[in-house]
Amino acid sequence: MRTQNDLEKQAERQAQRMKKAESERPTLLGQTVYIGTLGLLFVLPMIGGAYLGRWLDGLFTGYSIRWTMSLIFVGVMIGAINVYLFIKD
Repeated sequence: MRTQNDLEKQAERQAQRMKKAESERPTLLGQTVYIGTLGLLFVLPMIGGAYLGRWLDGLFTGYSIRWTMSLIFVGVMIGAINVYLFIKD
């Protein structure tokens, strides 16, 4: 059977945990920065692949988007891996 002293300690401990959780709650600015970082980690490899592919396609005669499409796809894969590794840590 619990005594009055045990109940007071337990209530005090829970109140401290609630205060700690409240102070560590992420802010709107922190969440915005986190989502923005995820977006950049995903989009930048795609844009880099598109530019590199377009440059490689321009080196060869005729109309071709083979390099552009291939490197955009590679950029999507690299971006997905970047996001996964960022979220995992």
